[in-house]
Amino acid sequence: MKKIRELIIFTALLAAALWKFEVVIDVLKTIWGIIFPFALGGAIAFVINVPMSFLEKMIFGKVKAGKKKSKKLARPVSLLLTMILAVSVMVLVMFGVIPQLTRTMGTLMMSIADFIPQMQSWIRDFSHNNQNIMNYVNQIQFQPDQAIQWGISILGSGAGNMMSTTMSAVSSIVSGLATFFIAFSFACYILFQKEQLHIQIRKVCFAFLSKQKANALLKICSLIYRTFANFLTGQCLEAVILGSMFAVTLSILKMPYALLIGTLIAFTALIPIFGAFIGCAVGCFLIFMVSPKQAMLFILVFLLLQQIEGNLIYPHVVGGSVGLPSIWVLSAVTIGGNLMGIAGMLIFIPLASVCYTVFREVVYLRLKEKHIKRVTTTAVEEYTAQEWMDAEKKLQEGAAK
Repeated sequence: MKKIRELIIFTALLAAALWKFEVVIDVLKTIWGIIFPFALGGAIAFVINVPMSFLEKMIFGKVKAGKKKSKKLARPVSLLLTMILAVSVMVLVMFGVIPQLTRTMGTLMMSIADFIPQMQSWIRDFSHNNQNIMNYVNQIQFQPDQAIQWGISILGSGAGNMMSTTMSAVSSIVSGLATFFIAFSFACYILFQKEQLHIQIRKVCFAFLSKQKANALLKICSLIYRTFANFLTGQCLEAVILGSMFAVTLSILKMPYALLIGTLIAFTALIPIFGAFIGCAVGCFLIFMVSPKQAMLFILVFLLLQQIEGNLIYPHVVGGSVGLPSIWVLSAVTIGGNLMGIAGMLIFIPLASVCYTVFREVVYLRLKEKHIKRVTTTAVEEYTAQEWMDAEKKLQEGAAK
C-alpha cells in the first residue's frame, strides 16, 4: 500500500507538472536564481581547493601535530598564496599580452594593406592575367583609415546604445558584483570548513540512507571529486607546457608574435581535442600576414610539437587521470560542446569518465554474480570452484580491512 500511495502521488505531481509546464519552468528558474550564488561559490571553491591543497601539503605538510599555531595558519596562508598566484597570472596576461595584442592590431592593418597587392600579383601570375578573374580581384581594397573610422563608428553606436541603457547596465553590474561577492564568501567558508562539512554530509547520508546506499553514494562522490580534480590539474599543466613550448620554439625560429601565439595556444589548449587547433589557425593567420613562408613553417612546427605533446607529454602529465577511452572522450566533447559550449567540453569529459567507471564496476559485479571470469570474442570463461572460493576469500579480507 505504501508503494502504491507513493506511485499515485508521483503520478499526480507529474501530471500537474506537464499540465502547467510553463509555470514549473518559471518556478525552476526562480529557484535557480536563488541558489546560483551558492552553486557558483561551490564551483569556485572546487577550483581553488586544488592548488590550495597542494600548497598546504607542500608548505605545512611536515609541520608537527603539536604546533597548533602553524596548523591554524596553514589554511589561510595557503588560500592567500593561491589568490596571489591567480592575480599574478591575470596581471602577467594583462601587462604582457594585451600591450603586444594592441601593437599587433596596428601592424596587422598595415600588413593586410601590404598583403593585398602581393595577393593580386600572385593571382595575376597564377591565372595568366585572366581578365574575368582580375576584375574581381582588383575590387579588393583595404584602407586603414576607413577601417579605423569604421571601428570608431561601431564604438560610437555601441556607446550611444550603452548610454541609453545606463541604468540597466549599472544594475546588472551591481547585481553581478553582489552575486560574485556572495559566491566568493561562500567559497571561502567551504574552504575553511571543508573537513567539518565533509563530516556533516556523511552524517546526513548515514542518517537518511541505509549503510550500503550511503557508502555507495559517498564512494561515487569521492570518485567525482578525484576525477574532476585530476582532469583540471592535468589539463591546466598540459596547457602551460604546450604554450611555453610554442613561445620558446617560435622565439628561437625568430617568428613574429611568438609570445602572443604561445599564450593564445596555452589558453585554447584548455579546450580538449579542438582547442590547440583553434590557436593554430589564429597564429597561422597572424604569421601569414607577415610572411607566408613562415606561416607554412609554423604549421610544420605546430604538427611536430602537437605530436610530441600528444605522445610524450600528455600521457605522463594527464595520463590515466580521466581513465576514459579516446572514442568516449571525443563523444563527451561533441555532446558537451553542443549542449553547453566550451564549458560543456570541460565538464562532460570527467563526467563521462565517472559514468564510465561506475558502469564498468556494475558490469564486472554482474559478471561476477554469474560466476563469469572472462569474456572474449569467441568464448565465455567461468570461475572454477577453487577460483571462486579464493575470490570470495579475498573479497572478505578486503571488506574486513
